[in-house]
Amino acid sequence: MAAPKNILFIMFDQLRWDYLSCYGHPSLQTPHLDRLASKGVRFNRCIIQSPLCGPSRMSTYTGRYVHSHGASWNNTPLKVGELTMGDHLRDLGMSCTLVGKTHMAADSEGMRRLGLEPDSVIGARVSECGFDVFERDDGMRPEGPDGLYDEGGALKYNEYLRDKGYESDNPWHDFANSARDDEGNVLSGWFLENSDKAANIREDDSETPYLTRRGIEFMEQTDGPWCCHLSYIKPHWPYIVPEPYASMYGPEDFLPPVRTEAERDTDHPVFRGFQQSVIGKAFSRDDVRDKVLGAYMGLIKQCDDQMGVLFDYLETSGRMRDTMIVVTSDHGDFMGDHWMGEKTFFHDASVKVPLIVYDPAPEADATRGTVSDALVECLDFLPTFVEVAGGDADKLDHVLEGTSLLPLLRGGHPAEREQVICEYDYSSSPLAGKLDLDPKEARMMMVATKAWKMIHFESGHRPMLFDLVNDPDEVTDLGASADHAAVIDEMYARLDAWARRPAARTTITSEEIRKARTAGPGRTGVLIGIVEEDELPDALTAKYRGRKAPDMTT
Repeated sequence: MAAPKNILFIMFDQLRWDYLSCYGHPSLQTPHLDRLASKGVRFNRCIIQSPLCGPSRMSTYTGRYVHSHGASWNNTPLKVGELTMGDHLRDLGMSCTLVGKTHMAADSEGMRRLGLEPDSVIGARVSECGFDVFERDDGMRPEGPDGLYDEGGALKYNEYLRDKGYESDNPWHDFANSARDDEGNVLSGWFLENSDKAANIREDDSETPYLTRRGIEFMEQTDGPWCCHLSYIKPHWPYIVPEPYASMYGPEDFLPPVRTEAERDTDHPVFRGFQQSVIGKAFSRDDVRDKVLGAYMGLIKQCDDQMGVLFDYLETSGRMRDTMIVVTSDHGDFMGDHWMGEKTFFHDASVKVPLIVYDPAPEADATRGTVSDALVECLDFLPTFVEVAGGDADKLDHVLEGTSLLPLLRGGHPAEREQVICEYDYSSSPLAGKLDLDPKEARMMMVATKAWKMIHFESGHRPMLFDLVNDPDEVTDLGASADHAAVIDEMYARLDAWARRPAARTTITSEEIRKARTAGPGRTGVLIGIVEEDELPDALTAKYRGRKAPDMTT
């Protein structure tokens, strides 16, 4: 074992924290991820920075809150000037390569203004979160009356499927994400009624095994030090999976939904609006939830089996000895909890994600197989990677808003974070229109400690509050309780302090600022507040003494 030379950063899409057996799921066994946890640290309180793919990932890739980087919705471009994972690591001599999904939207207008060509090396990196791309696959190639959702979605994967004999103009949909009836009709995975059917594809050709092979192909052809972001598409919708996984789980394996009638009767317009959305209504139906949940669990089981393939490769190739492995998700999935589907709210089903970190360094031996209860944010990953690459994350504190996890991984005792922050800008959603909200008003923020979680609504609606100690399922909203006014005041004080942080000053380091304080009079001739010329050393005033000039006033 040695200090990590490489980083394998694995991210699943829409994977709930509590749907792995190492996190306590009673029937969904995930032995390969459990094995990794036994060799590393499993974190119990890892919180994302936005409950939506794009902004969550942009926070992870920049190490900055959504409030800072500004890419607050899917396909909202990340500003050209934002430093990303690839930028930081490449400066330290570590390559940074993408295999899979980012949901990154390039700032094409900013690139045009600066004269950056998208097909140049710099332009390509700016367009891809700083990553060099081995294969980008956001896993989305749906097509409607206005065309494709993503022109670049699943292009190479579709080529692969056609080479394998899956004849279609869009095999991603017709085979990988749909079933087939006895007459040969395609039963689209977009329709939840088909989620309990098997995808019409050989399991080895489906998306998760395909991306595993692509990740291994990258690692086989590269030398370190490298960071590989192996970013899986599943268990994100469409919720459909091939056999043998389609038949693995039934109602006897399902956890009951976490929800109460009191929640359904809420007087909160925003919370009620998300419950009454098309997605919320669908997942509130037990028949729909049962169909989807079987597929969702099957997709997760397939993901874990592919982790077995991947970890076996790392072991046999010797890379396990010098590669840090980080496994997480970009957000969770309500799956009918709290009368909602998808992920766009702040309960733990959505904002808490699994995090398993394996560090091969001998210094991490003392923490192997342990569980950390520390509050962790996904923007902590990048400072960690900077330090693995040999950098000093503290010297980047003017840009990176997270904290390195290395002290936690290696038995140190860092100052614990007291709160976590999550943000959601829903100004582009139908709900914002139904509530007649200005885009500036359709935003909400979550601040949480280990004891309390508060949700602030910029629309002026009252906050929501949950007692995480006595109500860990978050079913009782105390936001309107006069008895909890002091707690709400305390949480607002935390949120206000966070909002006042100096997030915009990113071009000069804190270290440079500290040096400027003690530098004394400069040597560039600027003298302010000096009364007599002998107050300063002669060398600093030599250019102003003993000079002659003619009278030019007449």
